[in-house]
Amino acid sequence: MEIREIKTGKRRFMELLLLADEQEDMIDKYLDRGTMFVLEDEGVRAECVVTDEGGGLLEIKNIAVDPGSQGKGYGRALIEFIKDHHSAGYDVIQVGTGDSPMTVPFYEKCGFVRHHVVKDFFTENYDHPIIECGVLLTDMVYLRMKI
Repeated sequence: MEIREIKTGKRRFMELLLLADEQEDMIDKYLDRGTMFVLEDEGVRAECVVTDEGGGLLEIKNIAVDPGSQGKGYGRALIEFIKDHHSAGYDVIQVGTGDSPMTVPFYEKCGFVRHHVVKDFFTENYDHPIIECGVLLTDMVYLRMKI
């Protein structure tokens, strides 16, 4: 398993990016300013994009694992890598996600705790309903972890 930074050609990973963020124009808002990493294990298995939000805050904007590779620890490995790789320059890692029974428990198992909620984020910012695990996502839940 190897994790490497992608400096050019980030859009070639759009299929994976769209697993975590279903609308391409939303991805465009952070992709160029973000730092992208891919996890390879006999092929690309996962990706992550992080941004510097200032004041010692690093935000995971997008993290996705190929559907056939889920449940094998790749997402957790990426989070651990991000934590270790950025520990010198940041105090807190933040992630925003829908209040889904699939994603929130994953982040909590990784050590994140709920911090705040942005009401109606998905309904106001996406051009179609976002449904995950049968749940219509409306609010953005932010979770944080100190590093």
